[in-house]
Amino acid sequence: MEIDKHRYCTEQRMGDGERFPRSALQIDLDCFFVSEEFGFILEQPATDLPDYYRVWMGLASNLTSLIQTHQLRDLVNEMPVLSPHHLKGHRELRLAHLALGFITMGYVWQEGQHLPAQTLPKSLALPYWLVSKRLGLPPILTYADSVLANWRLRDLTGDIEIGNLDTLFSFPGGESCKGFFLVSLLVERAASSGIQGAFSVMNSVVTCDIISIQKGLYKVGQSLRKMKEIFELMHRHVDPTAFHGTLRIFFSGWRDNPMLPGGLLYEGVGEEPMMLSGGSAAQSSSIQCFDALLGICHDVHAASFLKRMREYMLPSHRQLIETLSVCPPLRDFILSCSSPSLCINYDSCVSALVNLRSYHLSAVTRYITVPGYRARAMGCPLNGVGSALDETGTGGSSPLPFLKSIRDATQRALISQTRLTSQSQR
Repeated sequence: MEIDKHRYCTEQRMGDGERFPRSALQIDLDCFFVSEEFGFILEQPATDLPDYYRVWMGLASNLTSLIQTHQLRDLVNEMPVLSPHHLKGHRELRLAHLALGFITMGYVWQEGQHLPAQTLPKSLALPYWLVSKRLGLPPILTYADSVLANWRLRDLTGDIEIGNLDTLFSFPGGESCKGFFLVSLLVERAASSGIQGAFSVMNSVVTCDIISIQKGLYKVGQSLRKMKEIFELMHRHVDPTAFHGTLRIFFSGWRDNPMLPGGLLYEGVGEEPMMLSGGSAAQSSSIQCFDALLGICHDVHAASFLKRMREYMLPSHRQLIETLSVCPPLRDFILSCSSPSLCINYDSCVSALVNLRSYHLSAVTRYITVPGYRARAMGCPLNGVGSALDETGTGGSSPLPFLKSIRDATQRALISQTRLTSQSQR
């Protein structure tokens, strides 16, 4: 259906059908605590907490050895119940949430897939829940913790590159664990210019500024291609056997997880176990922003899962995705313009997102499917996760079918493909 461009640009509808003036849609990065240089990454994260919390920092900083020597649970059980009221400012809260998240995952999975903890002791559960409430995050290790807030520069005067980066906390898995977090961090940093481009595009759609839309889409496409290029570094820095057999279990949550089907009881918080998903790339605000910008329509199951993953993002980042989702549909606007160059720019962005998702599929095959098959073929599942999560991802979805679904949905958004399909049906 052809859209009346003049009417489109002077009056739009929000999700509830209410009309609003185009000036109401002007949005900027500061409203959502997004950095021009770092995107959703926490800039200059705190690296230490007040001395009152030294027991938290001590456990989190020595987590790998404490897990490997099976001492972590005993030490957590002996830990005093500390009040989070001495934490000041956003960065200290983020560091506390990160530290408590690492300790929690280590506590639950210290003994591997066969003996996960069923209850989180009050000494850990209560302060973790209180810190989570202040941040608007769930009391489990999220992507916003382990990737966006888990980094520091080795040399403060050096560049932000993988050789000059280190994690604040880590799990068993050695350099592969650090590599996984740091490559993911750099992928997020590559997304920052694309987020700027997305803001520019949506503001320009409201004013019908075609030139600015083209420039914004160019930045989005460049950013998506850079994200894939950096994602490819995963092959160099993360060993598949270490990831599958040692590291992956520590990302596992307690929702839709066959190892903890009844969830996890947070002592001192509630009488019923909580069902929470583990860390997942689906919790990346950047990727969901690009979906919202480009108007990618996922199937009901995938859309529901992605929406649920927003609950694991910071509230301001979640709000940005929701704001982009109710902005005037970019794809409809482009179709209304009958501009070949605009269609090409849009399709370039969609193709770049398709390629990124295709690469993610190949990475899942390399790091989950193939090592899992080899372990089963040898008749000796690796210590840790073994085969328990081969069919169900750490976030609770089935990795390959889910990723194929969202990749195919992205491809269907291509304007060129839509027109070819339409022509073939005539």
